[in-house]
Amino acid sequence: MMRNRTIWIADAAYLMKAAPDKFDYMKLKQELEQINNAQIDDSFYLNSTYPNGSEQQESFHAWLKSAPPKGPKMRVKLYTMKTMRARCPDCGCEFDREVQKGVDVGIATLIVKLAAQNRYSRLILSAGDGDFEDAIAFAKENMHKEIWIAGFDGTISADLQSYSDRVIWLENAWEKIKK
Repeated sequence: MMRNRTIWIADAAYLMKAAPDKFDYMKLKQELEQINNAQIDDSFYLNSTYPNGSEQQESFHAWLKSAPPKGPKMRVKLYTMKTMRARCPDCGCEFDREVQKGVDVGIATLIVKLAAQNRYSRLILSAGDGDFEDAIAFAKENMHKEIWIAGFDGTISADLQSYSDRVIWLENAWEKIKK
């Protein structure tokens, strides 16, 4: 039997939008480890970025990859932003807007792939999108994995909550994780 292993998958866009203000990934990981009563064995940060990211953004991603005590030691997976043509429903004017491309598929693939490889016994997922329901259901029902969701009140779909073994409401830890 495999020793208990925990992985954390963070949907960066979700966390950025759902959090009430800026937070620290290192503090967040430490808080999740405290709640988990064990270290997180692997952690993943998934986000989209512009093709020519800023120096500040590249520095942040390098920090995320750094091992403690310098950084939270996360595997950074970046996807390129896509330009989408849209039309205003009120005036009919067309405009371009940047949208994420591939992040949700990347997260769902990681959940399923790592479960099938038996790389974790517990998944902590920081995401709120109900689109992850099938991946979570597979990991839980077919691979017998424990699922924890870590997010903010009012931002986690009921579909994800229904499959979770535990929901960690991050606003309860805000004082410990905020910048």
